[in-house]
This record gives sequence, structure tokens and C-alpha cells, in this order.
Amino acid sequence: MSVEQPEAVVVGAGPTGVTAAILLAQAGVPTLVLDRWPEVFPQPRAVHFDDEVHRILAGLGVAEQVAALTIPGAGLRLLSSGHATLAQFDRTDPRTANGYPQANMFDQPDLEAVLRARMHELPLVTFRGGVEATAVRPGGADRPEVEYVDLGTREVHRVRPRFVLGCDGAISTVRAAIGSTMRDLGFAEQRWLVVDVATPRELGHWGGVHQVCDSTRAATYMRIGATRHRWEFALLDHETPADYRDLDALAPLLAPWDTDLTDFEVVRLAEYTFRAGLADRWQRDGVFVLGDAAHLTPPFIGQGMGAGIRDAANLAWKIAAVVDGRLPAEILDSYEAERAPHARAMIRLAGLVGRAMTAGGPAGDRLRGVAVPLLVHLPGVRGRVLDSTTPALSRSALVDRGRLGLGLPGRLCPNPVLPSGDRLDAVGGHRFVLVSREAPAGRAAERLHALGGLAIDATEAPELDRWLGRHQAALVRPDRTVLAVGSVAGVLGHPLLGRAPDTAGRRARSRSRVRQPH
Repeated sequence: MSVEQPEAVVVGAGPTGVTAAILLAQAGVPTLVLDRWPEVFPQPRAVHFDDEVHRILAGLGVAEQVAALTIPGAGLRLLSSGHATLAQFDRTDPRTANGYPQANMFDQPDLEAVLRARMHELPLVTFRGGVEATAVRPGGADRPEVEYVDLGTREVHRVRPRFVLGCDGAISTVRAAIGSTMRDLGFAEQRWLVVDVATPRELGHWGGVHQVCDSTRAATYMRIGATRHRWEFALLDHETPADYRDLDALAPLLAPWDTDLTDFEVVRLAEYTFRAGLADRWQRDGVFVLGDAAHLTPPFIGQGMGAGIRDAANLAWKIAAVVDGRLPAEILDSYEAERAPHARAMIRLAGLVGRAMTAGGPAGDRLRGVAVPLLVHLPGVRGRVLDSTTPALSRSALVDRGRLGLGLPGRLCPNPVLPSGDRLDAVGGHRFVLVSREAPAGRAAERLHALGGLAIDATEAPELDRWLGRHQAALVRPDRTVLAVGSVAGVLGHPLLGRAPDTAGRRARSRSRVRQPH
């Protein structure tokens, strides 16, 4: 039995876990990643992420690779049960204030391969595949403990990090270990058939998401790559995937899109049960849950994988700040305070959209046939349907929403191109950024320096100057969320931001670095 001592252990190496590991390593935190699969799981699952998530992925150092494997989504087409177009919403703005397309279609194994390659480049990450985490013990007054077994040799290992991140999916060992339960949020479970097809032929379909609004056989189609296509069909009560085990059986479902299936290759055929759930507890004594271990989102707005990546971006910088001694451990309570309400809001939105498209039986289908064509003519509806902006984070120790809870705090800072030619994220890296119309001085400058932060002159970037509005300054966290707005001295006078760096802690951490095995 061997014992190791990284600062963080990530259980699960899907997109959420690998994103968390990369962010931790980039911030200087030695991290061990554990997963059952030595290589990327080959089957496609998620197919969409938005501009906010694209921004996070770009910050991992893989902006060009991610852009190369994604297709910007053209919008949304709503179809009747007979596949007549009821309404079409076209995206016209190629990029948002975040600097990336609003909708990005992709093939998940391709994305995971890019993320794994980036993870393996980082010397502060050790990856162990072919292992299973068999026990997680929260720390209490001591460090947490993770016990895992090598599935090949059956050798048992124990590791006692400062933090454990459970990114181990819907059936989560880590969630159970912290005494958390997945609470149902009231969305009636739906069984869907997911069909992934590869074909070298250009099918010639419109490049957005096709949504068949039908209470009996709802369906979705989208192109997700140069040769890859995804169909999803609601299953009837008596149906199973075995009923559609080959292309001949699938032909009636695919016929509205294509009747020539001779060059179609079915890459994946699986049943998914769409659920809505939220863990009632996200952390305990240094152990956290992220991604599907913390929340389950119906797929109607394409936010399932993105929610987990947002979890990683929210938590990783906070752990790094605690390990580094720049911020007190109490800030970690803000993870659940911020992410749980946000996840709940997105889950409820997904459920609402799903019901609007599929519920109500024949009467609902008739109502949609009349109401949906009118939507495109209502002022503001087109923008709302395609808007990828997610809700502001709730008030926490690191989101100063003020008495009314309005304004910029809790929202993302824009990511414009600065006079240097770089985007704000590239210049700011993984640091605090002060966006202001005046340079910090005196105690304010000392606090920004203690945070390892960077000041950016908003007057040199019109987009930032407009965004600040009446405020003199905004303090932007490493995850690009606005912490506070106001005067320069005011935003840097936050009571949690006055602690000087713990240089002794950093030296101790550097001695405990986990090396990448060869």
C-alpha cells in the first residue's frame, strides 16, 4: 500500500475533472487525477457549449485547438410534428462580449483529447488511469483521505490531500462520502434515443439546431462536426434502443432529414433518461462535488457539460488562493453559495424549455402550431431565444451584490481586445484584475500587489469604459466574475482581500509538487 501527498485530488477525468486539474496546475497547485479509463472515453455525449464556457476553455491554453474542432451554431429552428418550420431564429453576431461564438457544436471525444493532451503537458498534474476510487473520507480537523485501487494490479493506494474534487458523475462516490443526496427538481423523466452518425457526405441541412415540437415523438437534429451528426428522439413507452439496432430500423426516424443511408455509420446508439436534480450539499471538510455529481440538467438548452466546467472555474482559483495563502479558507464556502443557485436556475430553464417544446399532448401540439410562428414577430423575443448569457452569481463573500443585488457584481467582465492586441483574459492570466479609470495608489496598490493582481486602464479600451458605466472601478476575480464595483479604494478594501501572501506556505507547497510519471 502506497501513500502520496498532493495538494488536490480530482476524482474523475471527464471534461469537468480535467478542466479543474488544468486550472489548479496553472495556478501552481500540485494535483493528482484519478479515473477508471486510461484513455478518453470514445463515445460522444455532450455536443454543445456556449461562449462563456468557450472562454473558460480558451483560458486553459487550448484556444486554437478548441476553435478548430468546433462549429458555430447558426441558431434554432422549431418544427411541427410534420416537420414544417414554425419559427427560425438565426444568429447574426459571430462573437459576443466574451470573445467567442454564442453556440459551439463539437464532438466530445475530440474535445476531451485536447484537454487530456493539455493536462499531460503540465508538470504539476499526475494522471492515473485504470484506477477506481473506493473510499473518500472527509477531513474534519485533519486532511481528507482518498483510497483507490489499481484495477490491473489490485494494489491499494491512499492519498491525503488538502482538497478532494469529486467529478465522478451522477452515481458519485464522492457525493455519497459527504452525506449529500441528489434532490429531484420536478422534471418528469423522459427517455430519449440518442443516435450519433458519421458520414463523409454533405447533407446540406441548415446549420442550426432543428427541434421537432411534438408531444408524441419530439426530436432534435444538429450537425456537430465535419462528418458527424446527432439525432435525438423521444422514445415511446414500449420502445427500447434494441428496436432501432440498425439503419433499416432507424430509417423511418431519419427519413425527414435523409432517406439515403448507404454511407451512414452509426457511431453510437444509446438511451438517455433526462433528469433534473441538484445535490443538497456540495462540500464538506475539504471535499467538494462538481459536474454531474452536483447537478443533473435536461439537455434542452445544452448546458449540462458547461455547468460542470463552470463549477471547475469557480472552485479552482479559490483553492489555489487558499493553498497559496493569499485568501482565507472561509472563501471556499462561496463555491456552493454561488454555484448551486446558478445551476438550479439553468436546470429550471432547461425544464421549462423542454416542456414548452414537448408537453401538453395533442392540445399542446395545436397550441404550439398557432403560437410559435408568432414568436419571431414579438419585440425582443429573437434576442432572448438566442441569448447565451447566464444568470449573475448569487451574493457571497466574493460577490458584493449590494443591498439591491443588482448591477455588475456576479456577472462576467467583458473580454475585449486591448490596445496591446491581446484579449483581457490573455493579459490578466489567472489573476485578479482591477479595471478602473484611475491607477491604484497607496494602500489600494499594496492590496492589489498582495493579491498578485493586475490593473487595466479602462479608458484605453472603449468596451471596458462603456461597461463600467458610472463606476470608477471593478475588481474582477480570476474566473472573470466581478467581485465588486465602486471606487478603486473601495473595491480593494474588501475585508477578505487584505491578507498578505503566505510565502512559507508557497515554499512548502513547492516541495510537495506531484511529478508527471513518464
